[in-house]
Order: sequence, then C-alpha cells, then structure tokens
Amino acid sequence: MHKRLFLLLSLAFLATVAVRAATDPMVGDWKLNPQKSKLVDEMKVASAGGNKYSFDFGGPQAETIVVDGTDQPGMAGTTLSVAAGEGNWVVVRKKDGHVLLKAIWTLLKDKGQLQDDYTQFAGNGQATHIVYVYDRRGPGEGFAGDWVSTTQQMDTVYVLNVRPYEDGGLSLAIPAQGYTKNVKFDGHDYPDPGSTNGRMTSARRVSERTVELTDTRPDKSARTQRISVSEDGKTLTMTIRVPERTDPNVLVFDRQ
Repeated sequence: MHKRLFLLLSLAFLATVAVRAATDPMVGDWKLNPQKSKLVDEMKVASAGGNKYSFDFGGPQAETIVVDGTDQPGMAGTTLSVAAGEGNWVVVRKKDGHVLLKAIWTLLKDKGQLQDDYTQFAGNGQATHIVYVYDRRGPGEGFAGDWVSTTQQMDTVYVLNVRPYEDGGLSLAIPAQGYTKNVKFDGHDYPDPGSTNGRMTSARRVSERTVELTDTRPDKSARTQRISVSEDGKTLTMTIRVPERTDPNVLVFDRQ
C-alpha cells in the first residue's frame, strides 16, 4: 500500500514537471546565433614603469605584474602571466595550475587596433574560442591603452540548456563550459557555482517570457542578465549589463 502510494505521488510529481516543461517558454535547448549577437568587452592596460604593467579586465581591482612570462599572483586566487613576443603578447590565467584562458594579443594596422585570439578552457576540458578586435580609446602607446571591442568571431558551438528546477525555478546549463546555474525566483542571493570571487546571484521572474538575474560581488558591484523569449518561442535574447560599461552584451539564441 505504501509503495503504491509512493509510486502514485512520484508519477504525479513527474507529470507536473513534464507539463511545466512543455508550457514554460524558457525551457529548451538554445544555440547561439553569432551573427545576431553583440559582445562588448573593455580592458585597460597601463604602464607602471619598466616592464611592469597594470591590467584592468573589469574585475574588483586591477592586477599589476611584470611582463616576463612568469606566473604571478592575480585576482581571486588565480595567477596571471604575460609574455612579450615578436609583435604580440601571450596572456595566460591559471587556477591551481589549471589553465583557465589563453589569449594572444596582436597590434593591427597603425596600432590603433588590437586582435585578441582568445580561448577559454572549462573544467571539463572543453574550449571556447573567440577572436576579438579592439579599438583604442584615447591615448596610449604599444599595448598600453583603453581597448574596447564590439567585433568578434566565435568558432565554438555555444548551446544553452534550460530546464525546470525544483518548485518553479530554472536550471541554466552551458555544456561547452561545464557550467550549470540553478535559480529560484524568490529574490534571495545564492552562491554562483562558477564564481572565483564570491559572486552571489538572485533571480526574479518578470513575466512568463522574461526573467532577470542579478550577480553581486563582495565589492557590491552588480551585473544584470535579462533573458527574454520571443512571442513565437523561437528566439531567446540574453542582455547582459556590466557596471561602468555603456553598451550591454546581447546574446541571441535560436531554439533547437
């Protein structure tokens, strides 16, 4: 009797999840459309005298290291190294000896542009490859300057999986990065599983087709992600606003 009751309750729960998955417009597999997306990135490089430079990638604070190719202490328990080559710099960030990213910077044209051949490595070994082109804003010499990019070429297939999570929440997974974020729409802050700097995430459901996530770091700066699904259910748009940046990142996904 108890086994039968448990089975009936389990089947009822699964049926509820199945109905919610079928009716929630957010749920599904979404593939990034690079042609319709816009990634805005800014990094500031400043000479600190001799072969020492300050690097501001939008983190809580700038990192100052010697450009000699050695691993040196960076933000959030990582190491940062920059090696100068013939016309390029090779930037590598590691965590516990594991390479998180590698970027090859090359000055273009009249040195008013910089190409960033960027590869990010997930914990599962998968790599995401993007080639950015930055424009120099304001004064600067060599690799030093305020660099802003609105042009990029993504070679990696980037898929977002959205699934129901617990009672009314959503699970957002990016297999290429080995990353999953589970959110509850209760307004409370929860630790971000992919954060290396103590980032917390809260979520709210704006409407049936729109949710908003707010990521807050210990320094209180906040990043917002607004995720909306089109009326026909075929397109998902993620608008990401980062502090101190005028233009947001806009990622457009097509339903698979």
